[in-house]
Amino acid sequence: MTRDAMLRRAADRPTPWDVVVIGGGATGAGVAVDAAARGYSVLLLERGDFGCGTSSRSTKLVHGGVRYLRQGNVSLVFEALHERTRLLRNAPHVVHDLPFLVPCYRRRDVLMYGVGLKAYDLLAGRSPFGHSVIVSADAAARRLPTVRTAGLRGGVVYHDGQFDDARLLIHLLMTAADLGACVVNYAAVTGLTRDASGTVSGVRVRNAEGGAEFVAAAKVVVNAAGPFCDEVRRMASPAAAPMLAASQGSHVVLDRAFLPGGCALLIPETPDGRVLFAIPWHGHTLVGTTDVALPAAPVDPHATDTEIDFILETAGRYLTRTPTRGDVLGTFAGIRPLVKSGGNTAAMSRDHAMHVDAPGLVTITGGKWTTYRSMAEGCVDKAAAMARLPRRPCRTAELQLHGFAPPNPTDPLAIYGTDAAAIRRLMAADPSLAVPLHPALPYCGAEVVWAVRSEMARTVLDVLTRRTRALYLNTNAAIEMAPRVAELMARELGRDTTWVAEQVRSVKGS
Repeated sequence: MTRDAMLRRAADRPTPWDVVVIGGGATGAGVAVDAAARGYSVLLLERGDFGCGTSSRSTKLVHGGVRYLRQGNVSLVFEALHERTRLLRNAPHVVHDLPFLVPCYRRRDVLMYGVGLKAYDLLAGRSPFGHSVIVSADAAARRLPTVRTAGLRGGVVYHDGQFDDARLLIHLLMTAADLGACVVNYAAVTGLTRDASGTVSGVRVRNAEGGAEFVAAAKVVVNAAGPFCDEVRRMASPAAAPMLAASQGSHVVLDRAFLPGGCALLIPETPDGRVLFAIPWHGHTLVGTTDVALPAAPVDPHATDTEIDFILETAGRYLTRTPTRGDVLGTFAGIRPLVKSGGNTAAMSRDHAMHVDAPGLVTITGGKWTTYRSMAEGCVDKAAAMARLPRRPCRTAELQLHGFAPPNPTDPLAIYGTDAAAIRRLMAADPSLAVPLHPALPYCGAEVVWAVRSEMARTVLDVLTRRTRALYLNTNAAIEMAPRVAELMARELGRDTTWVAEQVRSVKGS
């Protein structure tokens, strides 16, 4: 999967694509996979790097949503729980079962959460995930040694899924490519074209590398631009009323010592009416998230001081040691594309919505990572009908994703699935690529080379934030890695020393 080859295919195609997808996040990738699996010709365009927005900045959970069950959104929870099972079966190298402890400091909470999570199990039906169980205070402390024990009355252990969002996204895009789709990053859609009847007939595209422009004709265009979908809708209808309300969710990353076992922590009540998660992730502890309404979606959101303090203080109420600013190794923030429904963003539904602003243009937005596949199925059904494409059934419910392999918790490259063998061959051919890039993180030079050659990484930030997760896991370590990463990428991409210096500066300023 090389960008140069993909770009040539996109720019030189003499006939219309069946489906052009705008947006290279979870929803857009899901649509591309679904459409390509049905045998349609597909072009996906992303103006930045794949997943550079919301889809690489989630809480890393494949879940039904305990909070949504409490809100009474049973249909969303039911759908998500069953999609959770499909994801585990179709991408076991990226998705795995994770136990969560809900600590209870009032006896009535033990019963309340125990009953609620049994309902969660029932909605899941027959599932490969573990089932919930009520545990004593002593058993809760054994499960999660750092939980605050003063006043602890017991707890409930339940199970959900965990994943690496950016890695799953890359493998979705590689799946689409394996099925014949053309996917291009750093290719911005600048406008829509129309035929004589006013139907949207394609998109105008600008290559961010060099600025060359071209038109890609399409039988139907799918707007999957996430928090920025209203921008695309206004290309078709300048007076279109906004569909979305932007909400920022921030996270902090701490040392593994805050969560030394294999069990995650669910804090069931926070001052803003949400839940807070602390989960083990890539040898660290990830804590989040917040819900802050924004007037507009920023391209590169950052966790605010207020959000960081809120997360640390709230987590500290449930841990034996309150984390401080000095314990923070990294932070990141994402923007939720919430479909407007009135009220505060924490109460807004995580259901998705589809909308037709003009003939030939279908917008799909909202939803959550866990339900990307079912969202895509409905969207492709709609788009195919609109374009009068040959009617073909969805094939993704049982489709094994690129890299499919049994999980191997002891292998640091297991998250690459079957691609791990190719990365090891790079190490064997050049032993210097097997050397860790930093002692605090598990990444090596061969992963950088693989990211450029096979995963379309174009910048050092692409590698440090989305092909690996270095910048989020340990910002200082990632900054120290940046010169070596830039050097390896420059060698692969044919860049000069000026480019290397600019890339290193971009990491320091991120």
